[in-house]
Amino acid sequence: MTAVPAELLTALQPPRPSQTVYREECTQCFDSHDSAAGVDVCLHCFNGGCPPAINGVESANGHGRLHFERTGHRVVVNIQRRRKPASELRRNKRDSNEPPVKKLAIREEPSEAEKYDFHTQVRMYTGGEGDRATAQYVVVEQVDEKLSGLVAAVLSAMSSAQRSEVKAWEEEIVPCQHTRELVQPEPKKLEPAGLASCAHADCGLTSNLWLCLTCGALGCGRQQYGGGGGNGHALKHTSDTGHPVAVKLGTIEPDGSADVYCYACDDARIDPNLAKHLANFGIEQVEQNRTFDFAMTGADGKELEPLFGPGLTGMKNLGNSCYMASSLQSVFSLPIFQDRYLTSFVIHPQTCTNPSPATCFECQMSKIADGLLSGRYAVPHVPEPSDALAGSDNQAPADADKPRVHFQEGIRPAMFKALVGKDHAEFSTMRQQDAGEFLQHLLEYIRRASKSLGVEEPTGIFGFAVEERLECSQCHGVRYKTQNEELLSLPVPVKKREVMDIEATPGEASAGGEARTTYEQDKDRKIEYEPVQLTDCLSNLTSPTETEYKCPACDAKVTAVKSTRFSTFPDVLLVNAARFQLDGWVPRKVDVPVVVPFTDLDMSPFVGKGLQQGENELPADKEDAPAEPQFDAEAMNQLTGMGFPEIRAKRALLATGHNGAEVAMNWLFEHMEDPDIDDPLPAATSSASSAAADPSPESISTVCEMGFTPAQARKALRETGGSIERAVEWLFSHPDDDGSDPAPAASTGAGGGAEKKLPGSKDLPARYRLKAFISHKGPSVHSGHYVAHVWTGQADSTGGGKGGWVLFNDEKVVRADEGEQAAERLSPFAYVYVFERVRE
Repeated sequence: MTAVPAELLTALQPPRPSQTVYREECTQCFDSHDSAAGVDVCLHCFNGGCPPAINGVESANGHGRLHFERTGHRVVVNIQRRRKPASELRRNKRDSNEPPVKKLAIREEPSEAEKYDFHTQVRMYTGGEGDRATAQYVVVEQVDEKLSGLVAAVLSAMSSAQRSEVKAWEEEIVPCQHTRELVQPEPKKLEPAGLASCAHADCGLTSNLWLCLTCGALGCGRQQYGGGGGNGHALKHTSDTGHPVAVKLGTIEPDGSADVYCYACDDARIDPNLAKHLANFGIEQVEQNRTFDFAMTGADGKELEPLFGPGLTGMKNLGNSCYMASSLQSVFSLPIFQDRYLTSFVIHPQTCTNPSPATCFECQMSKIADGLLSGRYAVPHVPEPSDALAGSDNQAPADADKPRVHFQEGIRPAMFKALVGKDHAEFSTMRQQDAGEFLQHLLEYIRRASKSLGVEEPTGIFGFAVEERLECSQCHGVRYKTQNEELLSLPVPVKKREVMDIEATPGEASAGGEARTTYEQDKDRKIEYEPVQLTDCLSNLTSPTETEYKCPACDAKVTAVKSTRFSTFPDVLLVNAARFQLDGWVPRKVDVPVVVPFTDLDMSPFVGKGLQQGENELPADKEDAPAEPQFDAEAMNQLTGMGFPEIRAKRALLATGHNGAEVAMNWLFEHMEDPDIDDPLPAATSSASSAAADPSPESISTVCEMGFTPAQARKALRETGGSIERAVEWLFSHPDDDGSDPAPAASTGAGGGAEKKLPGSKDLPARYRLKAFISHKGPSVHSGHYVAHVWTGQADSTGGGKGGWVLFNDEKVVRADEGEQAAERLSPFAYVYVFERVRE
């Protein structure tokens, strides 16, 4: 009988509470314990891998064997989860003596143990000491008490998905006694003029303003280390009056949320009655607990056809994760992302040096690519009889005389979400997020990860440059500068008129979606929003505007004319349609229909021309005096909260390269006896002297680990005050900087001079075709629901082509519409548009 050798068995230990056990799914593909072959959990490190062939059943990729070949970890437990028969579920239900479920009652979801049986089998790789690829994969027939205990420990340990969800919920803010028991006086209307600046006589700050929820007094926030923030008048108001709770203006969302702070608890809190408390001052929010869903029927009322196969895989909602799913579906509709990460799925696992694939971005991004594009997981879900008792939500409703439509289950991107959202203040939580912001976060993550591996990164297709032109109205001198971008935020003008005799309800594009004129109910009036052309939005963006400016040639404050146009155009244009208005200090999304060209968006009219013959360039602005290095407010608050004096906290952060409170605290413990620990910090007399102080070797090493040279790392850290995060961002925004000392600036005027390389292309014409768009329902981008539509056809040289639109609504993937006019019905209310450039 096959047994685990004693010396090997002795080395195996159950998972520690801090260890993550990947027992639900392979860390490198979406094969899971529900697959025919199950998942192998390594009993050495608890990595999850799809197993090699055994008993005639094998997985598609064999990542479990790859894990053994790379690590030498021989012993695994194979876990297979299977649905319990319906008869057993009914018997368990009868045995529970639970009363029958009445109409409209809410039935408690059965637990995992009640719905599933778990089948386990210990397996081992034997032989292959000289060449692990020749090792045999066998079943361990002799399972002793220790092995049985290890298996039981694996099954009872918190899985990776559970740990990620708990971690996300731990980030949540909770109510307190002061927010629950807040007492307000008689209602009073606060006028907008009184909410524009701090009410303290000696202040007048217009940012970081906090509204007292007891009396309506407005005060500025506390001073932040490194400058900015406020003068602490909101806190002073609490000290004078005892009113503990305040809400930050500018954060109030129509879904009923806002940044609330309790000065009595000295912490962020939730106000469960926020809408009521704001209404006391005339600040209205929309009703809460609304459901925002996209209909799964077309304009003719028929159910949309479910789709399956390669490139048609849905993504299961992890709880407010639709913003991520719609973003990933849009990104992976682009050929360069498909080719890049499908290739990586095959090649990267062979060379990956990360001992844990779950924490390797390249592994997880290529796993998403295989999951979405291979088609292996895009198959109809045929419910088992037990689904009727357990409750299944992947079936469309059907009439009694029609067959029920079955959707797919979709892949579950929990590992990817945990990795990409790690340590991010918003994306690590279970709250709904802004899809546009997530796209930018994802692209930055891709750049960093690709740079650290020294491999091609695909985000260059989004890059373009905008040209800002400024002209003094007195001397008519001009200044040009360019700025690199990868997402165009496009304000949408709001035009509305009252409509008295039209029966309508607040409308948005349906999923299969005809475009409907939208209405906003305002007491007894109905407001119609007039459609606007996307090209008109672009014209407004690039039109000249007046601004106040201190002209260096005139040496006076003047009115200047400023305009923004395109220097270059990207291969893929991302457009974020900003449909928001400030209504009583609450930003509300306004569903203005935007008419989007389907096959021929011509950006050529919006190109900039640069410095023209006869134009006079303005001289450089006078440089301001160098400022004190910026100190992270959160790190400073943590250090001073531990009792360290401010000067010591600053010195520690400087000495450790602004690497956070924990690193600075360790430095302080080691340097408590330094004679200069309380001396004033050296004054920053100039940018040159600031640059002269070399950053710490640890900081340089950390930046170099991301693929940069020591010279680049050293210069970036100098330019950003030693902040590693900002240094990496600086390097990505200066891709051509090799870290050498700067040479005298060359002129970029009409007279010549070397022009820096810009992202994108100057080629004209610049024509685009709509490839995908992300739609949103809800009053705010931080609530409601996101879906993605993707064009599956191929464009020809004229921008036309055959294909159809596919709707990705979490795990539900359906045929949205066919034909060239589909975009006119589907896209007017989209939030993010993805345009592919059409080459001549």
